[in-house]
This record gives sequence, structure tokens and C-alpha cells, in this order.
Amino acid sequence: MTSSANLTNQFLIAMPSLADPNFQQTVTYMCDHNDEGAMGLVINRPLDLEFAELLSFLKIDDTREQHPYIPIYQGGPVQTERGFVLHEGIGKWEATMPVTDNIGVTLSQDIIEAIAHGQGPARFLIALGYAGWGAGQLESELAANAWLNGNADPAVIFDTPIEQRWTASAQLLGVELKNLSTDVGHA
Repeated sequence: MTSSANLTNQFLIAMPSLADPNFQQTVTYMCDHNDEGAMGLVINRPLDLEFAELLSFLKIDDTREQHPYIPIYQGGPVQTERGFVLHEGIGKWEATMPVTDNIGVTLSQDIIEAIAHGQGPARFLIALGYAGWGAGQLESELAANAWLNGNADPAVIFDTPIEQRWTASAQLLGVELKNLSTDVGHA
């Protein structure tokens, strides 16, 4: 794979015609992409689960002074029982995969405990499961026009309202998704 084809730290934006219920109208933040495959986290599919419920399940005390609502996301259809924290600021957590110099994905429970005690990263997204592709699979899907891709913007991940992330990520590319046809074909 050439470096120009590497989608790490990019958004993968589902085209309106993508009918797969796992990815319909989603934005996936690509955490890793190499010759062996790709891994990302869907950033706009909240579950019917909240941070306080997750803490209760993990038997972690919530000692934050404020208790704002923190959604938990369906990060993708792979290993849905496993948690991932996408966060700004790499930090020193037990199991962090750096994506950029300032964004990482942590798989260890110590970051959840830090968040529960008000000592975690200021900007984060918690997901259960991830989106994964085998070698060449994502490239085939891109060639079939299932996805748009472009540079990721942390503001879309951490600051944009959930229901606006799909359109906001496409707008970074100058694309209005509502103007795209859901019909697939070739002229």
C-alpha cells in the first residue's frame, strides 16, 4: 500500500446508498490502516447505554463532582463486548494505540476509572466494538463507491452534535450528502 492510500486519521463516511445496517449513515474514524487491514470506530451511533450504567457494570465508583450525560457508542460490529476510548491527548494509559501525536485509542480500564474520578482526558468518546476490514476489503468497498473518505477533524468527533456528524464530516469535503443519489450505477 502506498502512503497516499493510508486512511489512518481519516473519516470514512457512508454513502447514502450504503444499505448495510451496521454502517448506514455512519462516520467511522479510522484508527489504523495498513497492508493487513483496517480498524476504525463509528462516532455517530450511540447505544441505549450511558456512562453511569457502564461504571455500574464495571463496578467503578463515579466520584466526579458533575455528572453530565456521557453516551456510549456502537463502535462497530466486531468484538461488541470490548470497550475502546478514543481520546485527545495520548496520556500514559496501560494500553493505548497512538493514532496521531495527539489522538489515541485506549483499550485498558484505567482510562475509564480516570474519567469516573474526573482525571481522564478532557475530550473522549467511549465505544463498544469496532469496525474492521481484512486486507484489501476496505479498498474494494472504496472502489465500489460505498464510502467517502477525507481528513478527520477532532471538532467533529468531540464537539459536533451526534446527529450532525455524518453531514458535518462530508461537508469538510465540500459534499452535501442530501444531494447525492442513492442509486448506484455506471453511465
